[in-house]
Amino acid sequence: MFEREENHSGVTQADVVVGLASYQEADSIDYPTKQVSLGLKKYYRDMTSVIVNCDNHSPDGTEQVFMGTETEVPKIYITTPPDTPGKGYNFENMFRKMLELEAKVLVCVDADLTSITPEWVKHFTDPILGGYDFVNPIYSRHKYDGTITNNICYPLVYGLFCRNIRQPIGGDFAMSASLAEHLVRQPWHRTTEEYGVDIFMTMNAILGGFKTCETGLGAKRHKPSAPKLGPMFIQVVSTAFLTVLRNVNVWRDLDAIDRPALFGLRHMEEPQDLTIDRDAIKQQAMDGFKEHQALLEKSLSTIVYGELAKMFADGTVDITAEQWITSVYDMIVAFRDSDDRNMLVESFKGLYFGRALSFMNKTWDLSNEAAEDEILAQAQLFHDMRGYLIEKLGS
Repeated sequence: MFEREENHSGVTQADVVVGLASYQEADSIDYPTKQVSLGLKKYYRDMTSVIVNCDNHSPDGTEQVFMGTETEVPKIYITTPPDTPGKGYNFENMFRKMLELEAKVLVCVDADLTSITPEWVKHFTDPILGGYDFVNPIYSRHKYDGTITNNICYPLVYGLFCRNIRQPIGGDFAMSASLAEHLVRQPWHRTTEEYGVDIFMTMNAILGGFKTCETGLGAKRHKPSAPKLGPMFIQVVSTAFLTVLRNVNVWRDLDAIDRPALFGLRHMEEPQDLTIDRDAIKQQAMDGFKEHQALLEKSLSTIVYGELAKMFADGTVDITAEQWITSVYDMIVAFRDSDDRNMLVESFKGLYFGRALSFMNKTWDLSNEAAEDEILAQAQLFHDMRGYLIEKLGS
């Protein structure tokens, strides 16, 4: 869906397209635009390229800043109509523009990046030119950064789809034209048009049999995503659950874990530091569980609900990996049968904060590397317990 396009360069064909999805990024979009242009000219001077900003009709002048940024590479601006914000809308516009330009490679990067270098373009583009269809990023991340990734998206991809893709909702990625064409043909739920689009891409690349890999990028620095966490949680989780349910027959018989090839940087720098308020997280967990306790009692297995209810009543939030995995799988089944899926996922948020807090308390004095071992162990347990979900879905 797009309302208007500005293509002052008259570009009608390109080998490599780099897209920046944006909404109100006038204060930041110039830097990644310049870095992308430098990377394209440094590494792919013999190929035709274009930078495309897919925007959500930003009222802050994002278009003017983007189009006014001095670059050697030509630029195209595309916007959705007013009052249609959604990251997924922007990505869908990128996929369609890539196909229209008959490009071989589409690279997408966040419009608020401050850590991007020209080498990011190479780290993403080379694997696609080498025959891969989808490239997920690997960043140096703080052990408490990406709690939706660590506790839901990564373990679901690992446990159900048997693919060890560490950051399946990284925000930056690259893909081939064949995958872009496949994605635009898939059913797009409303949440896919928003923040659910990242997990939608990764899951459908796996389920569609496309060749995937990862690329190391070092630390990622950009605007904090905490203000977006509320809607992001519902949109990401809803899209993930929908994709799992629609493709049970595809992943049900998978077993062996596959680790994709790694390109880009192998040595990771120190991640961006984070300030963590465990008291605030605990309060969110307690409030969320209390508000939605009746719906959780209907949705969760009797034993696990009883254990969790006692825990929250005592104020000692310590959700084990087994309790968390059972709860996630129970919620997937409840999601299948729910008449109000938005409310169901909203009810799950308190448990999510509770599991994030429990992990923090367990790993507070551990290094990032040691905490990473715990994250992997949880993902492996998702795989070990997958039979529980398969049995419940079959009943």
